[in-house]
Amino acid sequence: MSQLTAADTDAPLGVFDSGLGGLTVVRALREALPSESIVYLGDTARVPYGTKGASTVIKYALGCARHLVARKVKAIIVACNTVSAVAPERLRVELDIPVLGVIEPGARAAVAATRTGRIGVLATAGTIASGAYPRAVAQVSTRAEVIGQAAPLLVPLAEEGWTAGEVPRLVVRRYIEPLALARADVVLLGCTHYPLLREVIEAEVRARIGPDVAVVDSATAMAAGVRDFLEARGMARKATGAGVVQLLVTDLPRTFRETAARFLGGEVGEVEQVDL
Repeated sequence: MSQLTAADTDAPLGVFDSGLGGLTVVRALREALPSESIVYLGDTARVPYGTKGASTVIKYALGCARHLVARKVKAIIVACNTVSAVAPERLRVELDIPVLGVIEPGARAAVAATRTGRIGVLATAGTIASGAYPRAVAQVSTRAEVIGQAAPLLVPLAEEGWTAGEVPRLVVRRYIEPLALARADVVLLGCTHYPLLREVIEAEVRARIGPDVAVVDSATAMAAGVRDFLEARGMARKATGAGVVQLLVTDLPRTFRETAARFLGGEVGEVEQVDL
C-alpha cells in the first residue's frame, strides 16, 4: 500500500450488516477507537441473511460494500457473521480496499480463553452450516474443537428488545444444553445480535455448564482486531477529536430508533435511507 495522506487516514471506516446487529460492533469500535469516524449500513430491507443461500448473501454483501466504497471509506468492516463466513474473499477480490471479517478475531479470542480446547459457538444457521468457525479455529489451534449450535430465535428476540425474562431464558437454555453435554468451557457469541442477550446467556451458561465457563463476544474481539490492523498499517486517524457515526439503512422500520439505541447503547442521530 502506498503512503497514506492525512485525508486518507481521516476517512471513515465502513461497517455493514444485514440489519441492526452490527451496531454492537460499532459500539465496540467507538470504545476501542474513539477518534475514528464510521459509516454504518444496515440492510434492513433484506434482513435476515442467516437463512439465505451463500450466493444470495454474496450478492447482497457486494451491494453493501460497493455503496460504502462510493462513500470513500478507508476499510470495510463486515459486522455480520453470515457474510464473514461466505463472502470475505470475494469482497477482497472485487474491492480495492482492506476488508476485515468478524470470524477470525472471534476465533482467536475463543482459543485464547479455552483451557480444555472445547469451544461452543452460538450462531445463525447459515454461519454454523458454513463451517467457518471450525476452519478459523483450526488455523489458530489444531487441538481445539468447535461445537456449533444454531440459535436463530435469538435474533428476533434481540430485535424486539426481549432481552430479559422467562421467554429469552427458556430459549437460551434450549440452545445451551447441547454445549453443556459437550462440556464446552468457552461459549462464543457468533452473531452480532447476541451481545444484547449476554446477561441471559451468561446466567444460563453458568447454571448449565459451570461457573468458570468464558463467554466471548465476537464484536469486542473484532474491534480490538480492527485497532491492531489500522495501527500496524499506519491507517489510524491522526486527529484526536471524537469521530462521528453516520447511519444508513435500506428500510426505515417504525421502531428503528428505539432498537438502534439498544444496540448502540446511546442516542441515535440522523438516519439516511438508501437504495441499493
